[in-house]
Amino acid sequence: MSRYEEPETREIPVPGLARRPDGRQGRPTGQPPRRTERREAAPPRRPAGPPRHHPRQEPRQSREEETRPIRVPPPEPPEDPPAAPPENPESPRSGGGRGRIVVRTVGELLITMGLVVLLFVVYELYVTNLMSAQLQREASADLDERWSQERELRAEPLEGEAFARIYIPSFGADWGFTIQEGTDGPTLEIGPGHYVDTAMPGEPGNFGVAGHRVGKGAPFNDLDLLNSCDAIVVETARSFFVYRVLPMKDEVANWAQRKASDPACANVAPLQDEQGAYDQTFGRVIVLPQRGDAVAPVPYQPSNVLPPASQASLMTLTTCHPQFSDRQRLIIHSVLTNEYQKQPGTGYDDLLREIGEA
Repeated sequence: MSRYEEPETREIPVPGLARRPDGRQGRPTGQPPRRTERREAAPPRRPAGPPRHHPRQEPRQSREEETRPIRVPPPEPPEDPPAAPPENPESPRSGGGRGRIVVRTVGELLITMGLVVLLFVVYELYVTNLMSAQLQREASADLDERWSQERELRAEPLEGEAFARIYIPSFGADWGFTIQEGTDGPTLEIGPGHYVDTAMPGEPGNFGVAGHRVGKGAPFNDLDLLNSCDAIVVETARSFFVYRVLPMKDEVANWAQRKASDPACANVAPLQDEQGAYDQTFGRVIVLPQRGDAVAPVPYQPSNVLPPASQASLMTLTTCHPQFSDRQRLIIHSVLTNEYQKQPGTGYDDLLREIGEA
């Protein structure tokens, strides 16, 4: 069929329509016009092959695919947030860190203070002892030189000058120090110092001597070990003076028995006088630092309580008490029992044999 031929038409019977006289079905009044199906000739078949699509159009999905419900994948659980890095315990933002920093700082300060105290103790116990030992050797050599010149000695020594020696036999035969005039700091670094304005060795009254107990030579470190009747020897240019520790307060009542049993106590007795001026004077006394009257001519009494002629010849040693503290003062009172003139070629060792202390 050519392209200009009329297409073949075919009447499709519609139920309910009456047929007209020309044989065709009529249309009832009020009914819509009939529908005539018009069929065109089928186009020629194209060779089989892959379907061609417009390059700009996507292939149309089938109705089944269009109506198929879209499956939305379930939401994945959220990932755990990355773990926070462990908080630095030393960070200032951490409470524990601040506490540790404080504890560490306090610990470091305590360690530093401990080291400082340790260094101070080492300095006091060892370094100052070494320094004082050197000063003592120099003072002793200077004293020997002046004594060997046999010139007229001054009645009053100069401040800081050595003028005598002190020995305590019970501390060992090699224990001995020079005695300097004065009790100030530099003088006591050399060795024991004589209280200015107190009696001189062998004189009536009170010969007062102070010394360190810890550090700076520590000449009086063991002063609390002295017992009643122990000897304390003072050497001057021409004489040895032997003092012996007075009875302790708790020994006074039974002193007669002690004196009879110990030859060293032959010339030692509790001090007595009509006024009772020596009632507080015993071999060992502990006093406060303010008791400067411990070295008074009559200890713990006004200076005029007894005339010089009636005063005993005493020697008083003073030092700090207890060890490593200056809260109190340890006082040792002794009385003069013997005086020995120095002879050429004789010395301290000979004296020890003489007094039975060798």
